[in-house]
Amino acid sequence: MIVCYAQGGGLGHLTRIRAYLHTRGPAGGPVAILTGSPFAGDPRVVAGHRVLSAPAGLDRDGLTHWIGGTLARLRPREFVVDAFPAGLSGELSAAAVPAGTRVVHLSRLLRWDAYLPLLAADSLRFAETLLVEPVGGAHRAYLDSVSSAVVPLTLADPPEPAPAVPVAPGGWLIVHSGPAAEVAELVAYALDVAAIEGARPEFTLLSPSRPDVLPPGIAHHDVYPAWPLFAGAERIVTAAGCNAVRQLARWPERHRMLPFPRRFDDQYARAARARAATGA
Repeated sequence: MIVCYAQGGGLGHLTRIRAYLHTRGPAGGPVAILTGSPFAGDPRVVAGHRVLSAPAGLDRDGLTHWIGGTLARLRPREFVVDAFPAGLSGELSAAAVPAGTRVVHLSRLLRWDAYLPLLAADSLRFAETLLVEPVGGAHRAYLDSVSSAVVPLTLADPPEPAPAVPVAPGGWLIVHSGPAAEVAELVAYALDVAAIEGARPEFTLLSPSRPDVLPPGIAHHDVYPAWPLFAGAERIVTAAGCNAVRQLARWPERHRMLPFPRRFDDQYARAARARAATGA
């Protein structure tokens, strides 16, 4: 069994786990995903894998105890930790992992100074840390110190048919899973970019929920995954999340991104890096 730890409220953690399982392959064994994400109830997202969520209201110590008990019961051969090497609130430590379990870390950009205080004294030791995007400085030094190997990994999403959503030739997509205030800001940004570029496209918002207020002429659809529609769009407007930037790396000329502040994710550094890479 493979147990994947994807703690976080957004959709990105689960999307990255899906891509990891497809890229590396689950070797025919069952997969369990430990997550508190509200998107874990969507069968399109979890792809039939078993989902386990901690009881509501646990503090950090309670969550650590629940994780340890769950892993002891499941006895996974591999434990995959997404994004946060010590968990979202510092709840992961070496003591929680059964002996003989291979521990893998999927690493992405973090605001390392903000995250550093959460590291435990008995940090997880990783058989392998897989960099889904480059990290540097003190973050990389830490990963080197707790990992037997640190290597890049190019993720590939599982093949999916394009959703039955009409995207007009020359149409623009606005893609974001929330929260609602950010969806509204991204819609406004897309309208501003179109005005600056002198374009009058048809807009389609791809988001789990329709905003309470949506400007006239913008269609809304709840589809997952969104990336199969990217090839047919003139522009794709997103935040600067890890998955969106990864999925749109082949079309930098189409991608317009607006970074948002996060507690630990560094969308501003990611956007700046993507901008420098393309010379935009």
